[in-house]
Amino acid sequence: MSEIAFYQAMKDAISEEMDRDEKVYLIGEDVVGGVYPHTAGLIDKFGSDRIIDAPLAENLIVGSSIGAALAGYRPICDMMEADFILIAIDEISKAGQWRFMHGGVVQVPMVIIGGNGGYHGVANDHAKMVYGNLLHIPGIKIAVPSNAYDAKGLLKTAIRDNNPVIYFWHKDCFMDKGEVPDEEYTIPFGEARIVREGSDVTLVAVQKMVSMAEKVAQQLEGSISIEIIDPRTLIPLDMETILRSIEKTMRLVIVDEANARGGFASELSARVMEQGFDLLDAPVVRVCGLDYPIPGGFLETVVLPSEERIRAGIEEAMARNL
Repeated sequence: MSEIAFYQAMKDAISEEMDRDEKVYLIGEDVVGGVYPHTAGLIDKFGSDRIIDAPLAENLIVGSSIGAALAGYRPICDMMEADFILIAIDEISKAGQWRFMHGGVVQVPMVIIGGNGGYHGVANDHAKMVYGNLLHIPGIKIAVPSNAYDAKGLLKTAIRDNNPVIYFWHKDCFMDKGEVPDEEYTIPFGEARIVREGSDVTLVAVQKMVSMAEKVAQQLEGSISIEIIDPRTLIPLDMETILRSIEKTMRLVIVDEANARGGFASELSARVMEQGFDLLDAPVVRVCGLDYPIPGGFLETVVLPSEERIRAGIEEAMARNL
């Protein structure tokens, strides 16, 4: 095991997969100059034929990559900021459709990478959590790693997958260090991680919300026993692990940095109502960003989830009964 930063885990995954398969290449915004360090220096190893700096043209990046994927390549599209992914939403929708529209005779093995998340005061155009916008698109997969171990294992799985995968890294987790195996490994999609076992309430948290939830669980240790689940992937979603936890705790809190309306927290809440309503002893509680554009500077703390709001959500779940 080696202790490396989240971004280094991503970089190692890209480099190893490009070594393993010559059909893998990287195209994106400033992947050569390296605004973010997970692509820095890769051009020195692989050259400009496989590390391609693209203009600020998200539709072009994704559209050309769909064509390359249909031709047998495995492109990695680095959009730099996750917010920019929405500019290519029509092409992403088509990427998810291709295999189904052609009866399964074609595959679209491509990965779209983007950095999301707030807590750096960079305002709405660089801090949104856009995976909620993409949940409605059939045919794609969505990975949301929260730590260095998952960052590498999930990215390697994404690159090898024969379907379009959207891979989000969180800006406030990017420099966090964690233990990563030196040997080869991948993490299967659709397998959640039980971060912390507990008996009183199940808490499902996404990306940065995992570490925030852990801090709250430590604060409440001795009074409320909290089981924390990191889904790792939103599509496919490991409902089995979540429902098994709810069967034990009988309460659910969902912590999602994205705004509440129409997002992952809403989707998960609805699915629990459909598949596990009889397991609950209290209504589902959602702790999310407010339905409001994310302001810059210190004002973002008013909109985004905090440890205080997570704690209040847990206490609300414990206080209420069906």
